[in-house]
Amino acid sequence: MTYDLSPPLDDAELDALHAAAFGGSPLGAPWRERLERHSLFWIAATLNGDLVGFVNVIGDGGVHAFLLDTCVAPDLQGRGIGASLVRRAAAEARRRGCHWLHADYEPHLVEFYERGCGMRPTAAGLLRLI
Repeated sequence: MTYDLSPPLDDAELDALHAAAFGGSPLGAPWRERLERHSLFWIAATLNGDLVGFVNVIGDGGVHAFLLDTCVAPDLQGRGIGASLVRRAAAEARRRGCHWLHADYEPHLVEFYERGCGMRPTAAGLLRLI
């Protein structure tokens, strides 16, 4: 397994990984443009040259960083790849001067984020806009 900090990524390959991990269909998202415009950094996991894991980190311009789109290929989940992505994201965010790393997650991901990645639960709000 290879982990790379902010490597160039192919939109179609990342779109396919995202769709497989989240149980949807590829949307044809302009990933590269989004990442370059909005991200502090991202980390990609590759195995034999194939993209198998990804996490995106955005920031507020201050001390807060936010995890987005943490995903691992379904056939490789449960092997520590996602937790390694989050640990690497935390280390890089800390290196860049961030004090806090946030993640929103659904109840079925509590075990992963809290036990596997060391996050603690917080109260948060969510407003659906569409």
